[in-house]
Amino acid sequence: MASARRPGARIGILGGSFNPAHKGHLHISRLAIRELDLDELWWMVSPQNPLKSEDDMAPFAERFTSARAMARHPKIIVTDIEVRLGTRYTWQTLRALKSAFPRADFVWVMGADNLGQIPRWQNWKLIFRAVPIAVFDRATYSFKALASKAAHRFARFRVRPRNAATIVGHRPPAWVYFHSLLHPASATQIRQMRKRGKA
Repeated sequence: MASARRPGARIGILGGSFNPAHKGHLHISRLAIRELDLDELWWMVSPQNPLKSEDDMAPFAERFTSARAMARHPKIIVTDIEVRLGTRYTWQTLRALKSAFPRADFVWVMGADNLGQIPRWQNWKLIFRAVPIAVFDRATYSFKALASKAAHRFARFRVRPRNAATIVGHRPPAWVYFHSLLHPASATQIRQMRKRGKA
């Protein structure tokens, strides 16, 4: 993560529970690294997503280990920085990261499902105004995501995919939606399969 101290370092952030990490995370990460010309992509393992129940949430250490095992790319870095920063909400984390690494150019990376639900996140508009955002297709979510409140609210700041790399370092708001090859992996399905296997 020392590279984030370099002027103009292009850093993607994929935040999530990683409960568990799976090939879908790796799939969109590889796309993001390529399409956004990233120097690094951080998998930021969340201590506890405020919108998710703790009942089905594996311990942080287990999820962190899962992410490290799945992060098979030299530019992917698994980090517990949200734990170390002591932040709970994405807008707080982004503000702290920009303060800690003022010379880096951050971009938030997420799946289409999160574009649909981001208005439920605390101070969600501040996220769009903090850093550029790259959204990747996820099976069954495309139409709902692009018809969502967030997509309409920031429609005029949307960038074409062919110009995606230009959003890194661009003054936010700026976002791009990739109609990419979909990957079927789902953490929910993986957990359900594991439960059935233990029954």
